[in-house]
Amino acid sequence: MAYVRKIINDPVYGFITIDDPLIFEIVSHPYVQRLRRIHQMAFASLVYPGAVHTRFHHALGAYHLMGLALAELRNKGVEITKDEERGARIAILLHDIGHGPYSHALERKLIKGVHHEDISSLILGLLNDQLGGQLATAIAIFDGTYPKPFLHQLVSGQLDVDRMDYLTRDSFFTGVSEGVIGYDRILKMMTVHEGELMIEEKAIFSVEKFLVARRLMYWQVYLHKAVMAAEKMLVKTIERAGELIEAGIELNAVSNNLDFFLKEHQPDGNFIRHLEKFTRLDDADVLCSIKNWCGHFDKVLSRLCRGIVDRKLLKVKFQAEPFDPLLVATYRAEVAQKLGISETEAAYFVFTGEAANTTYNPNDEHIRVLFKDGEVKDISQVDNALIHQRLSTPVKKYYLCYLR
Repeated sequence: MAYVRKIINDPVYGFITIDDPLIFEIVSHPYVQRLRRIHQMAFASLVYPGAVHTRFHHALGAYHLMGLALAELRNKGVEITKDEERGARIAILLHDIGHGPYSHALERKLIKGVHHEDISSLILGLLNDQLGGQLATAIAIFDGTYPKPFLHQLVSGQLDVDRMDYLTRDSFFTGVSEGVIGYDRILKMMTVHEGELMIEEKAIFSVEKFLVARRLMYWQVYLHKAVMAAEKMLVKTIERAGELIEAGIELNAVSNNLDFFLKEHQPDGNFIRHLEKFTRLDDADVLCSIKNWCGHFDKVLSRLCRGIVDRKLLKVKFQAEPFDPLLVATYRAEVAQKLGISETEAAYFVFTGEAANTTYNPNDEHIRVLFKDGEVKDISQVDNALIHQRLSTPVKKYYLCYLR
């Protein structure tokens, strides 16, 4: 392959270098370029105007951090071949390739029951075929089947470079300082012991700060009331569109690809047949359709769409206990009368649910600390641990969305 050296100026880390011809070919591929048109944080910009960065930004940032992590581990004597380095870089570059429009907000909504990680695996396989099998190592690392577990843990785990980048990047673009983490120190303190990724004891406080920052970002940013309201309204819009289509009412999206997924409600098990359509979908397809539907004769659909476009969002209440069904029914009756719709239709504007976040889940991928004497402990078991077992219990809040 010809020599390649490309420099990308990133506002978070400075210059990011791509010096591998295969990786440059992947970055240039339409599947990856599509990530430029998918916002990293969906509707967070309605609250934090600077949060307009994309999945493409995040993919490049995670790729950059992966390079730093591998270099540090090599410096500590960990054997990482050139093929493994390339595979890990490609795996993290493509870890979010399966996200659809508005990322998590429409997870499993456009493509019923299919998780974005499953779609990522399918797209990785498709790219591998197109590139002559050169992604085999990356796929094994991504799937967790590669014989060196630490490489997969860098891609997907409780202390992976994916989380390090999105916390650093999201706090940068939102201006929320609570999300700032010492990613550089954590990377410096990473090590490998018996094939597993661990941290040296000197990094305990930095990792605890990382976990606390993630918790704070969830409640202050990702689960902010207005952000949640906009995302739930988007979901309700797609659900209403599907209901109208099923009822035989003419409703078209602005793109044939979005039209396909709205009208093909349950793609058959062989979803790979629909991948080419999926890889042409982005935020623009959805937002332009919503703008068109603002003038639709259906009161529910048009009101939801206008609310999103004009930022006239539903109100949200959080509380520790489930909401009284009688209260919900009262709200729905009021909305039905106000808008001249049925109480069944009013459920699009008044509904409940629950939101949860776990600071550290020891039942998931562990964060292990390697002490100088060779002892290994879970981060929740170190002396005077800030991240203790009680913080492994999910914090659950019940929410009520309702029309003002």
